Amino acid sequence: MTWLESYFKGDRTIWLIVILLSIMSILAVYSSTGTLAYKYQSGNTEYYLFKHGIIMLLGFALMYGGHFVKYTFYARIATMGIIVAIPLLFMTLLLGSNINEASRWLTLPIIGLSFQTSDFAKVALILYVARMLSKKQDNIKDFKSAFVPIIIPVGLVCGLILPANFSTAAVLFTTCIILMFIGRISVKYIASMIGIATVLFSLFLLVAYLTGYEGRIDTWKARIENFSGGEEEGNYQVQQAKIAIATGGLIGKGPGNSDQRNFLPHPYSDFIFAIIVEEYGLLGGGIVVFLYLLLFYRALQIVKRTERAFAALITIGCAFSLVFQAMINMAVAVNLFPVTGQPLPMLSMGGTSIWFTSAALGIILSVSSEIDKTENESNVQLATA
Repeated sequence: MTWLESYFKGDRTIWLIVILLSIMSILAVYSSTGTLAYKYQSGNTEYYLFKHGIIMLLGFALMYGGHFVKYTFYARIATMGIIVAIPLLFMTLLLGSNINEASRWLTLPIIGLSFQTSDFAKVALILYVARMLSKKQDNIKDFKSAFVPIIIPVGLVCGLILPANFSTAAVLFTTCIILMFIGRISVKYIASMIGIATVLFSLFLLVAYLTGYEGRIDTWKARIENFSGGEEEGNYQVQQAKIAIATGGLIGKGPGNSDQRNFLPHPYSDFIFAIIVEEYGLLGGGIVVFLYLLLFYRALQIVKRTERAFAALITIGCAFSLVFQAMINMAVAVNLFPVTGQPLPMLSMGGTSIWFTSAALGIILSVSSEIDKTENESNVQLATA
């Protein structure tokens, strides 16, 4: 065993993907925060580079530490995670920082640190659903003992995220459906859940309309109308992203040579993929898409190698959530999907988003590491038999 294998356990390809995405993130964020720096930091462009670098390092530390923890530990804390997540989401709705008519951030007292509670809730819910599905496999088709204990937390978490962040709630709800389908929950129960969720969402919109509650509803409506309206002025964000992509060509303008970063809203987060294509061309954009697909493929390979239901479910849940979010972000940039505000995992500038993405990757690597350990022990036993 080499020193590299001693300190970096688990799937080597996933480690390489993380390193490559991190390097691309540093380059893209540094290039796209120029306007932000001149607006808020008197032109100090290194400020956001340093800040993003620190956040990335903390995220890497979370992932590195998490991959040394045996994955069964996550099963033991899954229920506690949900118990913490639900009150945090409720507090965020009532007391969270209101930005663009959305309460998504909660500021911790004394230390003054703000974090997006939905990021924590995503990981907590995936762990909980995976834990319950693996625990209930003997009677998984039973409605009362298997389905109800899962659907109640799913409904509560997604319902509390929904008013401030519809896209995150939808991605998380879809991930839970995929997990339940893989976990052998009855298809009729899953279909009923989707139907009930649709009805409840319709009732939410109706009550909001009757009571005069606006919240994010006008924003949702405007984004759908702008998407279907094509070339209308209201679709400004996507139009600027399309200009960036179109002018990037095959090989791009080169690192730091983006023009649209000065016109595109949030080029360092929601539309960072457009900046990457502008500077690194379709080749650069294609590499990013390939890396996410490769991440999902490697996660599937890990699932094939494990014999434990919980290990398989948390791996596919974490991987699907990250890759699905990435595909939505990139689809928005090329105008295949309405604007959602979803960041590009491991690439967009952010805080808690990067940290909990790193935590999810650490969980996947933990499963992979444990599989490698078990297989190596089996090989040793066979060799000495």
